[in-house]
Amino acid sequence: MPGERLSMRKIREVLRLRFGQGLAQRAIGQSLRLSAGAVNGYLNRARRAGLSWPLPDGLDDDRLEKLLFPPVPDVPVNERPVPDWSAVHRELRRPNVTLALLWEEYRAGAPDGFGYSWFCNLYREWVGRLKPTLRQVHIGGEKLFVDFAGHTMEVFDGATGEARRAEIFVAVLGASSLLYAEATWSQTLPDWIAVHVNVLAFLGGVPQQIVCDNLKAGITKACFHEPTVNRTYADMAAHYGTAIIPARPYKARDKAKVEVGVQVVQRWILARLRQRRFFSLGELNAAIGALTAQLNDRPMRGWNTTRRALFEQIDRPALLPLPPTPYEFAEWKRCRVSLDYHVEIAKHFYSVPFQLLRQEVEARITARTVEVFHRGKLVATHLRSFRRHRPSTVPEHMPSSHRRYRDWTHERMLREAVAIGDDTAALVETILRSRPHPEQGFRSCIGILSLQKRYGAERLDGACARALALGTRSYSSVAAILKNRQEAKPAERGSAGLFHENIRGSGYYH
Repeated sequence: MPGERLSMRKIREVLRLRFGQGLAQRAIGQSLRLSAGAVNGYLNRARRAGLSWPLPDGLDDDRLEKLLFPPVPDVPVNERPVPDWSAVHRELRRPNVTLALLWEEYRAGAPDGFGYSWFCNLYREWVGRLKPTLRQVHIGGEKLFVDFAGHTMEVFDGATGEARRAEIFVAVLGASSLLYAEATWSQTLPDWIAVHVNVLAFLGGVPQQIVCDNLKAGITKACFHEPTVNRTYADMAAHYGTAIIPARPYKARDKAKVEVGVQVVQRWILARLRQRRFFSLGELNAAIGALTAQLNDRPMRGWNTTRRALFEQIDRPALLPLPPTPYEFAEWKRCRVSLDYHVEIAKHFYSVPFQLLRQEVEARITARTVEVFHRGKLVATHLRSFRRHRPSTVPEHMPSSHRRYRDWTHERMLREAVAIGDDTAALVETILRSRPHPEQGFRSCIGILSLQKRYGAERLDGACARALALGTRSYSSVAAILKNRQEAKPAERGSAGLFHENIRGSGYYH
């Protein structure tokens, strides 16, 4: 039974406190001993009547009552103009459009039409006859729902006849229900990112949110309250200026739109392709794309329009623009800088500034580049290399004490040694050949060549000749020969085993 209507005096007080004093509805209710619903109801009636405060001069209680409570039209319910509910439902998907606004527009064209409460009730009854997933009101350009279908498709190897299973990715726009489907080899992160790049290119724009399931490729940690989005997935979202919204675990209704989309793709597309044999992923995707286009152009039951028409009308104008370039897949890896100021990525070593020794850094790895970040700051950039167990070193990353060695090569060392003498060249060549890797002998050779500045080319070449005769192959041996002035003495047979740089020669005692 409806409650008793307030006196016009009290209704005037409600209008004054709200429109004149700006008092909150809760405070008005407390002041006048009214419920929040009653206050809100009278204020809505005043807004629909176009009233504000102060009220127009000469507006008595009778006229005010007629404005707030207009008489019910003398037209039977079954003869009143019925709104186009599918058009109302479409309009509600536009940003900031409400049922109250649509009712006002309806009454402007049909003064003897339904009242606001009847209008809302009839609309809800109409919505209740639609599919469950259409009961939610999705704003244009707001959400894209994505998931993998439960069914797969076979792709055959033309040479061996072996069948390989392809996963089916499905995406559905919330407002228009526009569908996108694509076959991919796996649900791994690279394929997951690739299909997202493709669907955004297909749409020609970017939705405000992407709602996904809690699959491992996209969500690192599935949590009801605080799920953790994969770093690469978040990086892709940042590139396109959108947000990743994971559905709550075990809450399929959070992504009901794509759940129905998956069902439609399985029944309308995959079922039609069940008798065909495909010999490449591209061939399968061409068939899926053709059927998807037909599906988007088919009228939807109860809507009197197509998904594509709704997309052009509602979603496309609201989508964010695509960035100038598509996202390039990049993996992220946490690394610790080793003592040689390099980080290891896929068995290759990339340098970082030596000041970051033992620090933890993050590497962003693409097919062409490797970028290293420390606390969010870019500290190193390298071209990607696939040479295993080899370094990529930027000179500026090296300590000054290490830089003097960086320009030395095998050829340069031999060239410098030949300029000193044949025996020096022979010793340098022997040292480089005796190491498993020539680079391991670089420091010994550089040290030997540097002795020329102190002892001269002639003495150094003689010391190298004596070292060869004695069978020694180290910098310390050559330095000891020069220090003890033994470069001019012929090596005695069998003395190689008795010679050592730490043994004092006969000259030490004279």
